[in-house]
Amino acid sequence: MKNNKLQVAVIGCGGIANQKHFPALKSQADKCEMVAFCDIQIERAEKAAKEYGSADAKVYQDYNELLKDENIDVVHICTPNVSHSPIAVAAFEAKKHVLCEKPMAATTEDARKMMDAWKKSGMKFTIGYQNRFRTDAQALKRACEEGKLGEVYFAKAHAVRRRAVPTWGVFPDKSKQGGGPLIDIGTHALDITLWCMDNYEPAAITGSVFEKLGHLPEATEGNMFGAWDPKTYEVEDSAFGYIRMKNGAAIFLESSWALNVKDSREAATTLCGTKAGAEMIGGMSQQGYDLVFNETTGGILTEEHISDTGAIAFFEGNGGGSPEVKECRQWLEAILEDKEPLVKPQQAFVVTQILDNIYKSAKEGEEIHLD
Repeated sequence: MKNNKLQVAVIGCGGIANQKHFPALKSQADKCEMVAFCDIQIERAEKAAKEYGSADAKVYQDYNELLKDENIDVVHICTPNVSHSPIAVAAFEAKKHVLCEKPMAATTEDARKMMDAWKKSGMKFTIGYQNRFRTDAQALKRACEEGKLGEVYFAKAHAVRRRAVPTWGVFPDKSKQGGGPLIDIGTHALDITLWCMDNYEPAAITGSVFEKLGHLPEATEGNMFGAWDPKTYEVEDSAFGYIRMKNGAAIFLESSWALNVKDSREAATTLCGTKAGAEMIGGMSQQGYDLVFNETTGGILTEEHISDTGAIAFFEGNGGGSPEVKECRQWLEAILEDKEPLVKPQQAFVVTQILDNIYKSAKEGEEIHLD
């Protein structure tokens, strides 16, 4: 630490760093300063250093060189999925605290390497699941903890886009990302669902993965981010999983960047319990939110709609900033105050394990049983 502030380095200065990490870290200037930036495209690191870095911020093209700096306390990993594991392992060996963007890794094997390195390091570790910090997600989690839903035995994890294939960066590149919508946005929906259920013990997984629309030129019409190139599209356009938990509960996970459905619902969950049910309507796919509880009251079926605090007259709402800012604040406080971060590595590991085995089940054409 320097001047009582955590010294933060960011590895990967592309879209997610610029859209999420740089602004969030800047908002916490009382707790940290950005002192190092690394990217294989050096000009991106140089640009970030000028816009967000400290006066003496350093720029690197090789993350191994950055990690040699003993003054760096914290590393944020914002690189393509398949590179998460080697960078995180190296960072832990260099005794750095690590926030890695979601998902933890592209495979269970890589995620296990990260877990082993973290446990040996004694450092803090978390994964970038900022949707847990949304007001509706926080409210639903509290309701579950208070027993409002009773025993949650069935859930749906929603990550469905009608036509919103990302056309920038390396999203369609399987060699760098490990997959498409399942690993990209399905990971958020699954994380919220498991977290609210507080159930991280999968027993068996069945998956179906489709490459139906990604290679069709006509399917690119109407895409939110412009037409993608069907010739270079290497990942699935939709994927689905059925997860049976050890206690008998079941989860259905749906994910797509392109699917012929009327409505989109992303980073959302539906929970069904013995006392009541709950649905996130829209999630990230709409402004604000609508969290709906359904139950029986006075002998009739009722619904309870929970409003965004920002909709209340004369009250700003939002509870202290965007989900990204809240995530960043609690992460830095976890380090400074020696607390556990909200997103625990053990939880994120299970998310990666499930996603990996959905792909494996679809490839092998059979249910995967976990130990």
